[in-house]
Amino acid sequence: MAIAKRAKIAEPGGADWVTSLSKCIDLSGLEGFPETLVNSLKILVDFDNSVVFSYYQNKKPHCLFHTFSPEKSVVCVDDYLKGPYLLDPFFKVCVKKVDAGLYRLGDIAPDRFYQSEYYRSYYRRTKLADEICYTFYLDKGIAIVISLMRAEESSRFTAREFRQLGSVAPIIVSLARRHWMEVPERYGKETTEKEQTEIHSLTEDTVRAMFSERLTPRETQVVAQVLEGHSSDSIANDLGISVGTVRIHRRNIYAKLQISSQQELFSIFLKKVTNSR
Repeated sequence: MAIAKRAKIAEPGGADWVTSLSKCIDLSGLEGFPETLVNSLKILVDFDNSVVFSYYQNKKPHCLFHTFSPEKSVVCVDDYLKGPYLLDPFFKVCVKKVDAGLYRLGDIAPDRFYQSEYYRSYYRRTKLADEICYTFYLDKGIAIVISLMRAEESSRFTAREFRQLGSVAPIIVSLARRHWMEVPERYGKETTEKEQTEIHSLTEDTVRAMFSERLTPRETQVVAQVLEGHSSDSIANDLGISVGTVRIHRRNIYAKLQISSQQELFSIFLKKVTNSR
């Protein structure tokens, strides 16, 4: 498959960039802002699509904007919101409350993400070659993620392109935070700032609700991390147990759930999440 050539990188101080940025300022809070913001970023570095999601604790995310075709939006928005978002590495970094800025998928994903069933069964269907995201927070801990995507027929973002987009992160975050400052109201009056005491608490809570009668608390932790794409070594390091113990837990989990593969585990998880939402 031929890789499409990307447009040359423009500089943030250029006339086109400054003009587009001024339009963003004028449109803050108005309907045309997201598209203008995306077009401004495309002046600096070309990409194929963009989508903006808001996340709040374990509530279903909101899609605030996207540039997908109707067919593509079914996979990248509709199907995503049915449950796969729970295993999205960008959702996970929002739970961790990372610093506002630009992140690359490959840098924040678990060590076995590209071998995980989430990647094989869901993420591959998006047909993306690369994804980078601006992440920041609004009042009450609500996170906003602005994702910039390249399709599989395109090249990945280069280190220079990443630095270019990262250099304007403070401006992008400031503009976007002002535009979407009313998003917390979409989650209802019960929204409050809560500290996440466990990195994996939301996935674990979901797994616990599904399998609490069959799995021990430790097995629940292992299931959550397996679903997210962590290797046995990564799980062992995170939980402070040996790799051999993790493997024993995995065998016991499969026996208790009467399954024989990670694919079956993911299918059960996704089916239950979809039916409950």
